Amino acid sequence: MKASIGELIVGAAGRFGDKTALIFEGKTWSFREIEHASSKFAWHLQALGIKAGDTVALYSPNCPEWIISYYAVLRMGAIVNPLNLMLTPQEAAFAMGDCGAVAVVGTAEKIAALTPLLGQTRLRHTIAYEGANAKGALDFHGLLASARSDFQAPAIEPSQTSTVAYTSGTTGHPKGAVISHRAILMNTAMTATMHVRTASDTVVSALPLSHVYGNIVMNAAMAYGMTLVLHRTFDVERVLQSVQDHRATMLEGVPTMYMYMLNSPRLREFNMSSLTRCTVGGQTMPEAKMRQVEDAFGCPLIELWGMTELGGLGTTHSLYGSHRLGSIGIALPHLEARIAAPDDPHRAVASGEIGELQIRGAMTMREYLGRPEATKQALEPDGWLHTGDLARMDDEGYIYIVDRLKDMIITAGFNIYPAEIERVIAQRPDVAMVAVGSMADENKGELAKAYVVPRQGALLDLVALETHCREHLAAYKVPRAFQIVADLPKTSSGKILRRELHTLDER
Repeated sequence: MKASIGELIVGAAGRFGDKTALIFEGKTWSFREIEHASSKFAWHLQALGIKAGDTVALYSPNCPEWIISYYAVLRMGAIVNPLNLMLTPQEAAFAMGDCGAVAVVGTAEKIAALTPLLGQTRLRHTIAYEGANAKGALDFHGLLASARSDFQAPAIEPSQTSTVAYTSGTTGHPKGAVISHRAILMNTAMTATMHVRTASDTVVSALPLSHVYGNIVMNAAMAYGMTLVLHRTFDVERVLQSVQDHRATMLEGVPTMYMYMLNSPRLREFNMSSLTRCTVGGQTMPEAKMRQVEDAFGCPLIELWGMTELGGLGTTHSLYGSHRLGSIGIALPHLEARIAAPDDPHRAVASGEIGELQIRGAMTMREYLGRPEATKQALEPDGWLHTGDLARMDDEGYIYIVDRLKDMIITAGFNIYPAEIERVIAQRPDVAMVAVGSMADENKGELAKAYVVPRQGALLDLVALETHCREHLAAYKVPRAFQIVADLPKTSSGKILRRELHTLDER
């Protein structure tokens, strides 16, 4: 394993050379071309006075320039601050100010939106991928054209900080998880090991590169010689077309992406026979929908689980191991997992009991930047990381997510897990997507409410849906209201935002 993430692309160029590393919107880049461009950009960053230990923010949708910038920053010993594309300029400015970023690299549109807020940050340089369209910003491609090719990388230790990644936090300001080079390199290696990612693979992904899942997909592709077919954003037919055109062997996505594909009337028109496995993560997915994906795509759907504080995955299934739909798998090699009692984080519960999933090992974050109290709450003195996910573990170590601790609904003292209700509703063939939130109730505190997206062309019968729920759920778990909606609120990575469901309420 390399000592630093920057060495990863150097090694890949040496091993795979002119092999196609990246396909994006009809254009291709070889491993050698990506390494050469990252070297030139790293030289220019140094020429601008940016040094090892400084932080550089990346603020753009998926594109080759993001990948080149990422490796350039890390090769020179600086720290990457990958900004969620959906952040408002104010939120992005907060994150950059909080981590002390000295430069931001991104699209002209994003850079221009930040201009009025630069006084809230310590930014010294703004660099735009379309420099001519962003007033006061340096032109990324102009810098590459004028850079020298004699970049000298400093020595970087595996324990040095590689990334400050901000959580999506439900309340207050997000927190910056400080992650080392070792953590991301180990996560990349162990993910590739579990999924058997090799140079014979072509992987299609529309996952945001700024998200830990998309980032690990990218790093694994570069490290092990895969061809990455990258999409700027998720579009059902373009993703399906690229699987067919490039004879992709892997497809990566979050549950909503697969549900959109299942709901497409054109799905059966595309040839998916080249796929050998798909992966899904970011949120729980109903087993009924997972089976539909496997039937439609003709390959296993491997579930995984991860979080920002791990820099990637925490659990998944081995491609050649036992395949259990509905389980997030087992802990990655070099990580431990346990289920702790909700009222005593130091006590592991018995097999099958519900508690909080905790993770320990070399891939966990070092701290929340500048937040000692938050760090203390998240990390136990003996290294166990609180995940905030309620889960259970079977006798063989397979883990099943029950729900987010913060999403749990309490009705008259009874605990209700939205994911359980969603799994039941998703069994209905006329349902494309579903999310369950809470609604206030004067007598019982709160009740469950289901927001349902009908399958395309289906006429959803809410009375039949409620009857289905009553047949499969205890009475107190049955939603007290059902609302048909056209879509569900989601993050940039496609995760459903349960806390935003109330914005869909009928007035």
